[in-house]
Amino acid sequence: MTSTTDWAARLERTSFIELDARARAAALLDDGAAYELCGPFDRIESPWLEPQGVVPQSDDGVVVVKGRLGGRPAVVIAIEQAFQGGGIGEVSGVKIATALSLAARDSRAGTTTAAVLLLETGGVRLQEANLGLATVAEVCSALLELRALAPVVGVIAGALGCFGGMSIAAGLCTKLIMTEEGRLGLDGPAVIESEAGVAEFDASDHPLIWSITGGRKRTRTGLADELVADDVATLRSAVIGAVAQGVPAEHRSQRIGELRAHIEAARPSEPPDLAAAGGPPMTRGRAWTQALADGGVNGGVPSVISADVTLGEDLARILTVVPDPHSPYHRARRGEVGLREGLALASEVTGTVAEDAHLPDERRRPIIALVDLPSQAYGRVEETFGIHQALAAAVDAYATARAAGHPVIVLIVGTALSGGLLAHGFQANQVLALDDPGVLIHAMHKEAAAKVTLRTVAELDELAGRILPLSYDVTDWARLGLCDELLTVENADVPTERDVGRAKDALTAAVARARRGPRDLSNRLDSPGARRTRTASRRVREALTAQWG
Repeated sequence: MTSTTDWAARLERTSFIELDARARAAALLDDGAAYELCGPFDRIESPWLEPQGVVPQSDDGVVVVKGRLGGRPAVVIAIEQAFQGGGIGEVSGVKIATALSLAARDSRAGTTTAAVLLLETGGVRLQEANLGLATVAEVCSALLELRALAPVVGVIAGALGCFGGMSIAAGLCTKLIMTEEGRLGLDGPAVIESEAGVAEFDASDHPLIWSITGGRKRTRTGLADELVADDVATLRSAVIGAVAQGVPAEHRSQRIGELRAHIEAARPSEPPDLAAAGGPPMTRGRAWTQALADGGVNGGVPSVISADVTLGEDLARILTVVPDPHSPYHRARRGEVGLREGLALASEVTGTVAEDAHLPDERRRPIIALVDLPSQAYGRVEETFGIHQALAAAVDAYATARAAGHPVIVLIVGTALSGGLLAHGFQANQVLALDDPGVLIHAMHKEAAAKVTLRTVAELDELAGRILPLSYDVTDWARLGLCDELLTVENADVPTERDVGRAKDALTAAVARARRGPRDLSNRLDSPGARRTRTASRRVREALTAQWG
């Protein structure tokens, strides 16, 4: 009898997963009060897809609906998985970030406005690589701005799941609700297989995939808060309940001790041969840190080093991720940002903020994220223990420092790829980079990007010559309006005395600009480069702001 009743209830429920993004948003909000903003009839499309032979969509795959949820003001932001796999590009990313910022504006003005993120996404849209990466950083910043004022509830319902940089955003949410079908991880199985090989992660092994990233596993290990059935009424009730709980005193991405205890349960399968591994290599990151430092270089863990540097009247703290050949995590030995690195960065930044909390804003130390890293760590152990949450902790710490009045400056001296840059550097007030062929900034390694997008490396190179966000060239990247200054140096590998002096002068000027400027990332859309190349982003911001009410 019980079984019959259960099956009857199952057959009568309305599937949330089977709805498209627009219908999902409408299903959550109260009847009669919802209206869509910056919708398809505004016709703001990605300008980068059609030149690549990809048909754009007039809402760019993101639906923003404002209304009420359980009687409370709310905005639902739904990603349409049927368009480009839910990938985040220039237009879609700015829609999300702007909606979150406007909800924060209302909340500060006295109308507390919660946000619900329906996360069905593979992460950055590789056809818009560098702009997708930039807008994901802006989404994280805006989410944290709102999260201090009103609940931000994430929902991962469908089998596509939430991956890439948007998994970091999921890790920042006030509450995270999943179904058993949903998945959550930094790197999708196909990406890990393309980067590390089938022995590291077999993308065809579906039971393995769900045992690591599925909703049941993520809820059981505390990386999600509630597991619900695929039912509209059940999911709506869970979301209303999460919003009603309000803003907690501490968020998951701030509980560094708890995250560390969770990660310490990991048992890396390949301890290194210490004799064969040798000492740490002299990379650009280490060389520039040592050259800039006033004194010695320190580190809580071998792969994250810190130093102090005098910049004008300021004593700044430098943080750098460097290779650790002795790391027990075999996918994080070449300078990747992995589980330990994400938490170490979060601890260092949080510690600096706590030490300076008693000082007036103008005396709070600048934090310099010096970047030379190949990417995040692509590995099975990393996904099992939630690398996305470790990186979310670092993003949270950097953004919190910026909001507290610490100038956060990133200096890119070498490679800066994907989630590694999102976690370590892309929450900065000011962005500096060396004007050197060895500086490479992108959403994914070229060979892996070619495999994922079903193109050859030669085809990617040809497209990069025509499509600015696809370029791996640092001068092209700067033209997107993402860089405040390119520095010409004599020797990027072994900086000369003049190189160090030039870098210190540039960092000092960047600190002054950061102290004068906004404490969010809004200046990125107002830079001279952005005014020329991010016209679609600016149109989205203007349209959403005008329609918000």
